Amino acid sequence: MGEKLHKLLYYAQGHHLAAFGRPLFRESISAWDMGPVVGQVWGDEKYGALIEEPPELTEAELNTIGYVLSRYGGLTATDLENLTHSEGPWQRADRDRPPGGKARMELESLREFFSNQVDDEDEPQPDRAQFARMIEGIEQRRAEPASPDSPEDIRAWLAARA
Repeated sequence: MGEKLHKLLYYAQGHHLAAFGRPLFRESISAWDMGPVVGQVWGDEKYGALIEEPPELTEAELNTIGYVLSRYGGLTATDLENLTHSEGPWQRADRDRPPGGKARMELESLREFFSNQVDDEDEPQPDRAQFARMIEGIEQRRAEPASPDSPEDIRAWLAARA
């Protein structure tokens, strides 16, 4: 889950900044070779640090997380890497990044980029029958070998769900 988690955190931070003007979490996000990474979380994963008690989340924070999981959660880590590499915040930070190194992604860059992406605030949510059709056969699809999609394929997939 590691690499995928970092991309989902990037999307959660970006969408939350765009919608509410404040960060969802305090840890910084950096551009690494594999895309956006929350360095503190990466270090905690690598060294097996104990996870502190999570803070109580507000309704807005939970909504952001739910939105990001519903929108991006079905994509593979490779798909998310390809998508993030095609987006402005990662590209801006990557320009200043030494080969194999990391460069901080600025919150203002995330807020600006995701503010321009927020266009589906009134997006209808699927009803139970639609949701059941969406997840039908999910276990079988998980067992199939995954092939990464191009950023264009991923955007088309996301647009079809908007």
